Amino acid sequence: MRRTSSRNAVALSATVALLGGVLLSGCASDDSPSGGATAGSGSTAAGQQGKTVLRVGVFGAFGLKEAGLYDEYMKANPDIVIEQNSIERNENYYPQLLNHLTSGSGLSDIQAVEINNIAEVTATQSAKLMDLGKTEGVQKDAFLPWKWAQGTSKEGKTVGLGTDVGPMGMCYRKDLFQKAGLPTDREAVGKLWAGDWRKYLEVGKQYKAKAPADTKFLDSASGLMAAVTGGSEKRYYDADGKVIYKSNPVVKEAWDIAAEAAGAGLTAKHQQFQKGWDQGFANGQFATVSCPPWMLGYIQDKAGDSGKGKWDVAAAPKPSNWGGAFLTVPEAGKNKEAAAKLAAWLTAPAQQAKFFAERGSFPSAQAAYSLPEVSGAKHEYFNNAPIGEIFSKAAKGVPVQILGPKDLVIAQNLADIGMLQVDQKGRSSEEGWNAAVKAIDNALDQ
Repeated sequence: MRRTSSRNAVALSATVALLGGVLLSGCASDDSPSGGATAGSGSTAAGQQGKTVLRVGVFGAFGLKEAGLYDEYMKANPDIVIEQNSIERNENYYPQLLNHLTSGSGLSDIQAVEINNIAEVTATQSAKLMDLGKTEGVQKDAFLPWKWAQGTSKEGKTVGLGTDVGPMGMCYRKDLFQKAGLPTDREAVGKLWAGDWRKYLEVGKQYKAKAPADTKFLDSASGLMAAVTGGSEKRYYDADGKVIYKSNPVVKEAWDIAAEAAGAGLTAKHQQFQKGWDQGFANGQFATVSCPPWMLGYIQDKAGDSGKGKWDVAAAPKPSNWGGAFLTVPEAGKNKEAAAKLAAWLTAPAQQAKFFAERGSFPSAQAAYSLPEVSGAKHEYFNNAPIGEIFSKAAKGVPVQILGPKDLVIAQNLADIGMLQVDQKGRSSEEGWNAAVKAIDNALDQ
């Protein structure tokens, strides 16, 4: 499967209604030139004499604007005008960001960074970004420890403030579980596989024994593999920046679990975010899928009205994370102090709670979890599952994870080149692994 940004996936699918009937549509693009400016001196904010224009560069359906946070900030700070520049796909946005950082020009006052790119940014670009950990109002303890660590360089400079995270739950079809003779209560379901992904496989084999016609236990072997690795401290790199996925027992275990699921006939053989996967939701082809908060809207969109009340959310076997982003402030910005103040406000617990309530982006600020927008959050489509409680607990259990500059390249090849062959083409586990390693070696020039 393709480990694209969650926001890209949502934008491409025209996802609807995550919480309270909110539409998750793509951000409108702003093609105005990048770079901060003060109105009255070449700014695009005509008629805003004496006001500081802050530009925010984002990718995909980022949601800050749509959640009303910019308007709220401008109302409280009438001397500020916020303009957003959005590029639909991160694979186009991120290379441009690197080029602009290198040249020191063409930058927005605030630049978003996707989780798959933050390791490279902290390792190679920290000198060109402000230390937001020193910004007034920013409190390290307000954030999840592992999220704060991801945005901090080895030298201790915090260049990225987390906007959101993707703690993993397990979405499941209550109706299919009932027909297969399995428990349907979310607490009982979570206990079936608590603490061990191999227990999840055993439940899958129980499901298969009495599976409703034309259904499988899970959607995708690649999705399962990613969920397992998403809960490990070390995946593809070690603390010294060395690529270790070939010898890392955690990666091997994730591969073996996913390959066993494929070999046992437990998967619907889908590639996530492809047409067949979408149709699988609509047709009720599989009973479970590993799901972070942002995927709930995707499922609701694809499963449609006929799926309402049939889906529920339980705890995943182990805490895991998929997704999230950061805000950075380039040193080359003309209004960097004002931009840092805005970045701090946008990522503060109160704003993250509002972001979640409006857009479904789960807070990276653990201090937001006690706020009513999060602690009391339920999802009507998923049998009123207490998603605030479920995902808060999962987020707190995720370890501080070592990220590497080419994590996405490794993950995509393990999934799309390797595991997909095992799942869809019936190749052996060894054949799939060797194909993935060859592709990764070529991509990393090893």
